[in-house]
Amino acid sequence: MELRSDAVLASVEMSEVNSDGGASEGDADYESLPAHASLGTHMTAGAVAGVLEHTVMYPVDSVKTRMQSLQPDPKAQYRSVYGALKRIVQTEGLLRPLRGLNITVLGAGPAHALYFACYERIKRSLSDVIQNGGNSHIANGVAGSVATVLHDAIMNPAEVVKQRMQMYNSPYRSLYDCVLTISRKEGLAAFYRSYSTQLTMNIPFQAVHFITYEFMQEHFNPERQYRPETHIVSGAAAGAVSAAITTPLDVCKTLLNTQENVVLSSAHVSGHLSGMVNALRTVYRLGGVPAFFKGIRARVIYQMPSTAIAWSVYEFFKYFLTQHEPHIQELGRNTHKASPT
Repeated sequence: MELRSDAVLASVEMSEVNSDGGASEGDADYESLPAHASLGTHMTAGAVAGVLEHTVMYPVDSVKTRMQSLQPDPKAQYRSVYGALKRIVQTEGLLRPLRGLNITVLGAGPAHALYFACYERIKRSLSDVIQNGGNSHIANGVAGSVATVLHDAIMNPAEVVKQRMQMYNSPYRSLYDCVLTISRKEGLAAFYRSYSTQLTMNIPFQAVHFITYEFMQEHFNPERQYRPETHIVSGAAAGAVSAAITTPLDVCKTLLNTQENVVLSSAHVSGHLSGMVNALRTVYRLGGVPAFFKGIRARVIYQMPSTAIAWSVYEFFKYFLTQHEPHIQELGRNTHKASPT
């Protein structure tokens, strides 16, 4: 009976809030997104969002890596994403497009936990200074750029291993074999050979990404309430725009990560290719301007749903965890009181 009476009181109070505040019927389904969620909430939501972002669309990412090859094997030349996936499954096995997924999951969780937590903290601090707590595109861009430095420091080694295992005729038998072989033959520095290029790509990528996302939210969700459809649409638009703009740098990053022997031989590169400038020269020498946009369709197709998934999952978990945080804290206090001293 007490539960029923509480439910009735809660319903009455909600009705009073709606009638006094003039909230629309559709808004009653949602509560405003928490402005000051805890660090743990951001990190947990970010970790879950990051893992799902990278896993759901991983087969398309495998295709993107192969399509960016400057001199692919004749058996690995693809005209479309669907055609590539179909041929890979038919000729190399059903699980081949998932090769390298394990290292991606291991890196994506902690990388995105730091990424979103850093972004939210810096964005809030800068917005308080620049716009007195309001939305600031400068704050969004700066926060996204700084968060990228932490994210890439964790993800760069995972990206190197992942892309080498994704390539056609990859010589590595397993994740362990790949890590061990790279370490022995090229040294630990090989895992960060593309770090400067990745930062050069990802800092503008994330700046455009966050500015676009927040811009879309301003127009489609100005009240900043939990509205899944706006997070999906805003995320997809942000992913598409930022992916298309930064594709040339992504091609260079792929070349530095994979160190394809055929490409290096054709470009008369002895040893290993390093540095963004050298990568830019090599790409242009072998394919001209069009080479910088190899795999752009696959990259956009991958990023749109991936970013939509990341933002929708992140906002959901941030909302869910924040709503349950007071109950968890209350439960913890009650448990502490009940425990014997």
